[in-house]
Amino acid sequence: MLTASSRAIAGLTVALLLMGSVSASAQMMFAPESLERYFRIEWQVTRNRKGPTIDGYVYNKANQVAQRIRLQIERVDASGSVVGTSTVWLPGDVSMSDRGYFSASVPEAASYRVQVLSFDWSCQGGGGGM
Repeated sequence: MLTASSRAIAGLTVALLLMGSVSASAQMMFAPESLERYFRIEWQVTRNRKGPTIDGYVYNKANQVAQRIRLQIERVDASGSVVGTSTVWLPGDVSMSDRGYFSASVPEAASYRVQVLSFDWSCQGGGGGM
């Protein structure tokens, strides 16, 4: 038989699990081509004694604040095949018509591709999401 505290812990656990699945489903997933209408990315590879780093900006072209932007960086070999990937989060939100800076150390590769992997729209000020 469960005690009152055991039932409370079990109930809280179920509630937290349900909340986690609700917030995960709120994140929007888009085909990379469709993201070009919302974001533009400028980046460059710099090298220092620790190796290559990708530095750049993500420009928000949408009429909403973008949050929790995660970028995917693909490492590409000389034949054009992807040989590895990594991800980096943009710190903070990116307001409408603004940009956010990112920097990521990466392993050596012939070339790189950078794209938005995921993001959320902010619903600040009563504005709705897409």
